[in-house]
Amino acid sequence: MQQITSPHNPRVKEWAGLLEKKNRDKHLKYVIEGIHLVQEALRAGADLECVCYEIERGIPAELSEAASASLGVEWIGVTSVIIAKCTEAKTPQPVFAVVRKSGGQLEPLLSGENSLVVVLDGVQDPGNVGTIIRSADAVGASGVIVGAGCADIYSPKVIRSTMGSLFHLPVIEGDLADLLPQAKARGIRLAGTSLQAAKNCYAYDFTGPVWLLLGSEARGLSLGVRELMDDGLIIPMQGQAESLNVAMAASVLLFEAQRQRYFK
Repeated sequence: MQQITSPHNPRVKEWAGLLEKKNRDKHLKYVIEGIHLVQEALRAGADLECVCYEIERGIPAELSEAASASLGVEWIGVTSVIIAKCTEAKTPQPVFAVVRKSGGQLEPLLSGENSLVVVLDGVQDPGNVGTIIRSADAVGASGVIVGAGCADIYSPKVIRSTMGSLFHLPVIEGDLADLLPQAKARGIRLAGTSLQAAKNCYAYDFTGPVWLLLGSEARGLSLGVRELMDDGLIIPMQGQAESLNVAMAASVLLFEAQRQRYFK
């Protein structure tokens, strides 16, 4: 077990820099904070570079077994000052980890039988992006594709909102203008929410291969994505609310897809 106590150590400076997107992109790494997220990353076999824990407290009991079993992962004791420097939470937990980015593969999403994929187009709120990934995981979706203009999936706020689901299914960043035509060519239906939709989401057939298109909170789907969409869906509402939060709308559609597929 190693120890680092100086906040001026070069590795500490690199870890702290990962709180900024430009450095995450440069080093192809990101930070996860807290016992739960580190547990989930270890269980899922994520590509961890190191786990840093507070020297005075020692390795958290929940992680002690993983510490002896996780081959290739450095376990480094650090000070509370270093933890505060390298994490975003106001009250930091006594552990964080540095994870190497490992982008998922597109082909399984295109070729998988009855592929159910969520496609995000300009969804900017980190909490919404994280919640959508978590809902996709909950229903056993094939994956999530994140297009331009979305919140960075490796930002601390998105990662916290996923509650570990980021490690459970493929989450791929890509150019929707390139990816969506590939899906259509494979016979996958592209369905998105629309206030002018002709189809009630509860009458729509989610049992075949379908990708759900979800647009920005303010503007909805971009013009280029709307032009590629096959089916517009509306979520019927009996009350007076004008619309649903994009993460809530995604959850409604995903759980309707799950109901049709597994709970007829």
